Amino acid sequence: MNSLSGMLSADRESRRRRPRRIALFSGAYNHIADGVTLTLNRLVEQLEKMGDEVLVFAPTTREPALDHSGTLVPIPSQPLFFRPDYHVSFGIVGKARQRLKEFDADLFHIATPDALGLSALRYAMKNEIPVVSSYHTHFSSYLQYYHLDPIESLVWGYLRWFYDKCEHLYVPTESMQAVLEEHGIDAEMLLWPRGVDTTVFRPERRSLRWRRRLGFADDEVVISFISRLVWEKGLDVFADALELLTRRGVHFRVLIVGDGPAREDIEERLPKDTVFTGHLEGADLATAYASSDVFCFPSETETFGNVTLEAMASGLPAVCANAPGSSSLVVDGATGFLCEGGNNSDFADALEKLSANRGLRFRMGDAAAERARSFDWPVILARMSEYYNRVLGIPARTPVRARSKPPTEKALDY
Repeated sequence: MNSLSGMLSADRESRRRRPRRIALFSGAYNHIADGVTLTLNRLVEQLEKMGDEVLVFAPTTREPALDHSGTLVPIPSQPLFFRPDYHVSFGIVGKARQRLKEFDADLFHIATPDALGLSALRYAMKNEIPVVSSYHTHFSSYLQYYHLDPIESLVWGYLRWFYDKCEHLYVPTESMQAVLEEHGIDAEMLLWPRGVDTTVFRPERRSLRWRRRLGFADDEVVISFISRLVWEKGLDVFADALELLTRRGVHFRVLIVGDGPAREDIEERLPKDTVFTGHLEGADLATAYASSDVFCFPSETETFGNVTLEAMASGLPAVCANAPGSSSLVVDGATGFLCEGGNNSDFADALEKLSANRGLRFRMGDAAAERARSFDWPVILARMSEYYNRVLGIPARTPVRARSKPPTEKALDY
């Protein structure tokens, strides 16, 4: 064995004996709290519990929206002038590049194919580091909201090129995989759905005291919209559908949980007695879900729909757009209704059915909670770990067992 091959063999043996080192690159990790960032933080937390070493490269701000998991290496970024809550991250330069070199990663996981992702991909290709990616944002569906439709073909062309360089592409649903395949992406796609913590989001969180404090009567049907308040989440469809309900004489109340740049405008379009709580998290958020009666989410831009899954786990029937994200969660006619995107009347019809029929709400809510229990975080995160092992040629580990669920608690205030 010559000296070079001996050095390579020794290097491979050293890598096998040490913990896996994973470098994660994302356009958002702690400067904004949404489904993507919360999912990635959970992933990092789980990987570190399993003994892996993880280094996260992402933009940040002076006042982050959440306390992040793991070690974060800040990447220079610039807020979008028309959406300051979103940042455009730049490439890996200066101290960040030196940290990456010193880290000596075994695997790159790129969560966003932006400038940072492209810089990471080029670094990995140059240094022969395997790369995987995960699909979190349905980019083409956002273009219409910013009058960028003319560049859609360019976007798909770039995504085809980018994902072709990756060993794996992790997609949240089979329906999202079908959309990507229709646009010519032929990377090896593996299913990585999102999970929900059913010890936090559960029907037992329902609180009449909480409802009364916000001015909801016990017998009022509360329709909730829980998400960041941005127009691409279907806020215009939501407002139009509620206007139709009002004209039909349907009595209901509205609960809005979340904040964002569209808040001021949407306040003008919703009923005057709409309750806005602002951003909630943890037990407060779980109580808000369970204490409403119907969840409505007309967004067509979701790759999965974390808020829909949280609503279902909380025992709510969900009225959602028949789009790739929601259609893989909501069983139409069983756990809620799927409506044609942009069809205000379709959404109004579904909301009217549920508002008028208490028994239907309960049956669908029970079915939704049962379905949500199959999306258990530990099992889903363990799946990602095994995907990494496939790429690295590491024998499969013993599967992580799902945690036992706590005893069912009695509903609050009942």
